Amino acid sequence: MLFQTGAAVTIMVLSALIWYAWLGWDTERQLNPTSGEYTGPYQVWQIVGCGASLILLLVGALWAGTREVLAAAALTVGFTIVWTADAARNDDSGLFAVGTIVLFAGLAAASGVIAAIAFGIRNRRAPRVDTTPSGPSEASNRPS
Repeated sequence: MLFQTGAAVTIMVLSALIWYAWLGWDTERQLNPTSGEYTGPYQVWQIVGCGASLILLLVGALWAGTREVLAAAALTVGFTIVWTADAARNDDSGLFAVGTIVLFAGLAAASGVIAAIAFGIRNRRAPRVDTTPSGPSEASNRPS
């Protein structure tokens, strides 16, 4: 139990640090010269790098023995908290709350799928135990 708790806290902290490393430093919006609208602040390479880092964190945690649901939940909550704190600080419209819901749902779904796949792989590799009762007929068929 202590390992699982420590793992969950570690995953939350690392997912928050992944947000800071890839996205937290970028607050500049880019002006699209064609449409005249501002986009960003994130670039595609930042999102791809952040997503890949989160996947590596989750797979590593699962490989280390963290329970699937716990690892997925810790990653989702840790990342969503820091994203929400930053978005709330920089948003005057209040729409960050919608972004929080969408981010939480997307992270929960993606990490849940990865955790379910890992569970399936781990369950497949687990040794099979034959639970059928052994009767006297089996014992008499064994070579001496």
